[in-house]
Amino acid sequence: MSRPVVSPSSSARRRGAVVLTAATALLLVLSPSAYADPDDEPSLEELNERVEALEEEYDAELVQYTSAKEEAEQAAEELDEIREKLEAAREDVAVIAASQYKSSGFDPVIEIVVSSSPEQMLSDAALIGQVSHISGERVAALTELQEEAEQAKEEADAKLAEAEELVEDLEAQRDEVLAKIEEYEAEQVPATTGTGSVPDSARGWGFDGATPRMAAIRDEIISTFGAPYPVGCLRPGDPGEHGSGRACDFMMSAGGAMPSAANRDLGWQIAEYAKANADRLGVMYVIWEQKIWDSRNPGAGWKPMSDRGSITQNHYDHVHISSW
Repeated sequence: MSRPVVSPSSSARRRGAVVLTAATALLLVLSPSAYADPDDEPSLEELNERVEALEEEYDAELVQYTSAKEEAEQAAEELDEIREKLEAAREDVAVIAASQYKSSGFDPVIEIVVSSSPEQMLSDAALIGQVSHISGERVAALTELQEEAEQAKEEADAKLAEAEELVEDLEAQRDEVLAKIEEYEAEQVPATTGTGSVPDSARGWGFDGATPRMAAIRDEIISTFGAPYPVGCLRPGDPGEHGSGRACDFMMSAGGAMPSAANRDLGWQIAEYAKANADRLGVMYVIWEQKIWDSRNPGAGWKPMSDRGSITQNHYDHVHISSW
C-alpha cells in the first residue's frame, strides 16, 4: 500500500499549488470495497468523487490562474516601462529647473529675450513661445506619468492578490478533502481471514490499545500462526507507531533470549506473511532479525539494519509489524 505525502512548500504555493500532486493521484487508487464504511462518515468512494470533482475544477481554475498571472506580469512590465519614462521626464524637468537656478534669476525663456539684440527680438519671440510650450509639456508629462505609475502599481498588486487568493482557495478545498480521506483511511479495518479468536495467553502489554486496523492484522496473524508468547501493541510515549497503537510486537521468546529454532522459523513465516499481504492488510513495514521490509520501497526486499546493541533492540526475539 502506498502512503501519500501531502506536503506543500510555502515558497512554491503561488506557482504550483493549483495542480493536484502525483501523491494525491496515488491516494485515489485505494479500493473502497476492501473496507467497512461507518454509518456516520462518507465512504472513500464519495471522497474520491469529491477529489475528482476538484481536479475538474482545477482544470478550469488553472486557466483563471494562468490568466491572472499573465495579467499581473503584464501590469508589472507596464509599470517598469512607465517608471523608465518617469525617470526620463524627471531628468528633463530637472535640466529646466537647473538652468533657471544657474541663470541671472530670470526664467530661461525671459533670459533669451533679454540677452538678444533688438534686431533679433521678433525671431526670439517665436523661440520664446516654442520653449515655453515644450517646458510646459514636459512638466505636464511628468505629472501624468506619476499618476500612471501609481495606477499601474495598484493594478499589478490587485492582479497578484487575485491570483494568490485563487490559489489559497483551491488549496483549502484540496487539503480539506485529502485530510478527510487520510483520517478515514486510518480508521478502516481491513478484510481479514482466519477465525479471529485470540487466546488469553496472547494478550500482552497494550494489547487492547491497538488501532482497529492493527488489531485486525494482529488477530489474523495470531489465528493463523498462533502466539507462543504474548503480543504487545500500544506503548504510550513511544515516538514510533507503538505510541499510537499502530504497531505490535509478536514475541518469539521471553526475557530477551534468542528464540528456539522452531520459533525463529515461525518468526520468518509471520514476517513473510505480513509482507505478502501488506496491500490487503495495510502493513507499512516489518522488522525481524535485524532486517526490515518496507512497503514504501518493496523492491528493495529485506534490508539489513544497524546493530542496536541487544537481541530485543535488534528484533531477534520478536517480529515487529507497523500499520498505516
